[in-house]
Amino acid sequence: MKEHNTKMELLGSAPMPKALLALGLPTMIGMMINALYNLADAYFVGGLGTDPMGAITVAYPLGQVVVGLGLLFGNGAASYLSRLLGKGDKENANKVASTALYSSIAVGAAVIVCALVFLGPLLRRMGTIDSVMPYAVAYTRIYIAGSLFNVFNVTMNNIVSSEGAAKTTMFVLLTGAVLNVILDPIFIYGLDLGITGAAMATALSQFVSTLVYLGYIRSKKSVFRFRIADCRFSSEILSEILKIGIPTLAFQVLTSLSISMINNGAMHYGGSALAAMGPVTKIMSVGSLMVFGFLKGLQPIAGYSYGSKRFDRLHEAIKTSIIWSTVFCAVFGLLAALCAAPVMAQFTRDDMEMIRIGRTALRANGLSFVLFGFYTVYSSLFLALGKAKEGCFLGACRQGLCFVPVMLLLPRLFGLHGILYAQPVADVLSAVIAVWMAARLRRELKQPLLPAQA
Repeated sequence: MKEHNTKMELLGSAPMPKALLALGLPTMIGMMINALYNLADAYFVGGLGTDPMGAITVAYPLGQVVVGLGLLFGNGAASYLSRLLGKGDKENANKVASTALYSSIAVGAAVIVCALVFLGPLLRRMGTIDSVMPYAVAYTRIYIAGSLFNVFNVTMNNIVSSEGAAKTTMFVLLTGAVLNVILDPIFIYGLDLGITGAAMATALSQFVSTLVYLGYIRSKKSVFRFRIADCRFSSEILSEILKIGIPTLAFQVLTSLSISMINNGAMHYGGSALAAMGPVTKIMSVGSLMVFGFLKGLQPIAGYSYGSKRFDRLHEAIKTSIIWSTVFCAVFGLLAALCAAPVMAQFTRDDMEMIRIGRTALRANGLSFVLFGFYTVYSSLFLALGKAKEGCFLGACRQGLCFVPVMLLLPRLFGLHGILYAQPVADVLSAVIAVWMAARLRRELKQPLLPAQA
């Protein structure tokens, strides 16, 4: 009971810096470590050569689509759950949590089976060239099969975050990440399993994370119950989950699409260009996932404040989140740009062309990353407030509505450099749109405050 009261205090009355740090920092650290173990895969596989590096580059976007299924149900439910807790509706919250968890497992299993059946054609669509294909098949078939555990984990990450149990999320993410970093060199080099060992290490780490969450459920520490009997596929529950979950899944699919478009464009410039895109994507994902992790603290506070009509607290949460996330993005982006060459050199033994191409891409992405914090605060905020249309539109901008036209145009004009600068240009366009939508939201949120102020 004491733990439950502490969670509710963080959501409803704790000082904003304390609440954001308590709810966001643990998830931020956990997601940072989670991103680092993806980077560790690239680091250890880099010692096997350029083609194996290319294999994990093309597998990454496919894995992100599967993970998107966990976000579909987990993030979709999290927004609704925070608002239900704000209203004190525990009974419906249990039904939503159970429906989201078990639905994600069923849908995830079905999609993974389909992906394994059509693995070859899918890898071709992801930009796999002939020399990379054997490595890509060996890695991806294990990586995707093991993603069922990750679908469960991602769903639970979001549900547990919605109740304010950020430390639990951090512990689970840390457990899987640290285990993966330990197992990678053992499986890849110690057991001489090569790229197959990298996939096995990832799958085993995800399985262990699942076991930790199962222990959390059985210990009854959660605010929610997770029972099949509580599943309700009513139009109200499904519409609330899907109206937020579908935009989140769309964002994840668009992320995979953008990476695939870059890979498909890069493959025409050789294996070194294709391999270079992998480390760049994973390095920038460290920063972006840290921002997403921190804003996991904003989402339950925003949803709870909106549900309980605490608009003064909501405004304070938005302002603080923008300042902190922008400062972080500026520091991370500048470091990535300044250290691009030595960082890229860590992912290959002697491929200087890969280093040259990756250095250019990392510098450009690092400089535009300063805009990512502001954009992500608002793309997350709209969903947390249940504003699905606005959240869907803004979430689709950076790697969809803005990125796709830019990616279709720039390579025609500037060749390889057009591919390397496509994401930074899309970042600038998306930030401009976010400023416009933020101004509209702020005007709207001020309206309910006027009678109280009077």
